[in-house]
Amino acid sequence: MHLEDPMDKIKKLKHDITRFMLIYKFALDEMETKIEILKQEFQALHDYSPIEHTKSRLKSPESIMNKMLRKNSELSLDAVKNHIKDIAGLRITCSFISDIYDVSNMLQRQSDLKVLEIKDYIKNPKPNGYQSLHLLVQVPVFMSDCEELVCVEVQIRTIAMDFWASLEHKIFYKYNQSVPESLTRELKNAADSANALDLQMERLHREIKEIKDARGEEDSIEELRKIMINNQQITVPANFLKLLGE
Repeated sequence: MHLEDPMDKIKKLKHDITRFMLIYKFALDEMETKIEILKQEFQALHDYSPIEHTKSRLKSPESIMNKMLRKNSELSLDAVKNHIKDIAGLRITCSFISDIYDVSNMLQRQSDLKVLEIKDYIKNPKPNGYQSLHLLVQVPVFMSDCEELVCVEVQIRTIAMDFWASLEHKIFYKYNQSVPESLTRELKNAADSANALDLQMERLHREIKEIKDARGEEDSIEELRKIMINNQQITVPANFLKLLGE
């Protein structure tokens, strides 16, 4: 009876774990590329982008293992894939609440993405005041030998929501998740204040846009001839604009 060489077994395990983590990394790369395309498209065509910035996160193997132990699940890569859906996480920060739903709708319209779950913590905030829109999407990743369908958790929130969530996390970490009740109340009040600020800025943004639209200022021909691509200005010949308009 042939016994498997322990070193060969370790090498295979290392190979499998590396491949497993790479697949989630590639899924994040795919999502970040999608977001960057949307960001550049809106900046170039509308002189405004609903996306402020993004941040991605990949759970470490140690963090994954600890989560599986807490779930009392078997420690296998198949079990991890089936039970942990937030190994790959992407956070998108927007300026306004309306931008959150615009970005969400844009992602949901992409034919290669499958939306598995939507959790709207904006319309239904958590008891502690947390607000964000969570999408669980399935991303196709094409490896050299197969196609893998990978789950990525996407969180979309405003700058104010992100600021609150970041500080709330730091406070809970400092107190080892045992925050005094007085601080819990203050955190909830701070979340309400952040939401009020979001609503106020949304209103101001809408009113300024309405004023600008009402003025109906026509851009000069010189301005219409200027196109920005990849931060480089390109000037379109005036007669070319006339030809396209015919």
